[in-house]
Amino acid sequence: MKKEVNEEVTGHSQLTMQVVEHVRSLIAKGEVHPGDRLPPERDLARQLKISRSSLRAGIGFLSAMGVLKSRHGAGTFVSSGPPALDSSSLSVLGALHGFLPWQMFEARIVLESNVAALAAERATDEHIAELAEEVAEMYASLTDPQEYLIHDVRFHRTIARAAGNPILGALMETITANLYEGRSKTVQHAQDLKESAEMHREIYRAIRSHNPAKARQTMEQHLKLASQAQAAEIIPPTPPDTDEEPETSSK
Repeated sequence: MKKEVNEEVTGHSQLTMQVVEHVRSLIAKGEVHPGDRLPPERDLARQLKISRSSLRAGIGFLSAMGVLKSRHGAGTFVSSGPPALDSSSLSVLGALHGFLPWQMFEARIVLESNVAALAAERATDEHIAELAEEVAEMYASLTDPQEYLIHDVRFHRTIARAAGNPILGALMETITANLYEGRSKTVQHAQDLKESAEMHREIYRAIRSHNPAKARQTMEQHLKLASQAQAAEIIPPTPPDTDEEPETSSK
């Protein structure tokens, strides 16, 4: 029952969630630890009896949540940070109480603009290097919206870690999970990912230069534009075709 509710809330396919549950089980049993490399894709796909494309969808979800990290030519590794596999509480609350997209973005502006300012004060060289990598990956995936979204979410997670406040970090993890779950359904219709990548680059530059006021201002500007862009991605359902003649009244 819990799994069914989880699938309904997140909107992810059953096969994607099968990958998530499998990795959750490996971590819970202590079979894999932070920094460990997962088995090759072909072995995992064979073990789970799913296609490699379905496996990659699950790995992409876990990567966006910060549980896994893929390294080109090296494989997929368990991240050193705490897993965020149970961050669906905000989705559940949203489903129950009818959270609206503008309310989510308003909350993000209040929280994330200040988190960015803290990151500008406290970011280490390692954080800045990670942000630079995610920006580069965003530019490299402009033609692949789903891949772009993974790096977008990881960029925001890195800022949350750079802020150095675990309470704010926990709040951001919950919001980030909700962001990925919702956006993954619409990002395929994104109009201008290049503009988004450029905004992320400006945020990165403000944090790199340790300019809190600029980081706060740029993050707020980015989220306002992101709210408009995401609204444009939602395509209304097409009314069914009908061959019926319109009714005419006779007098």
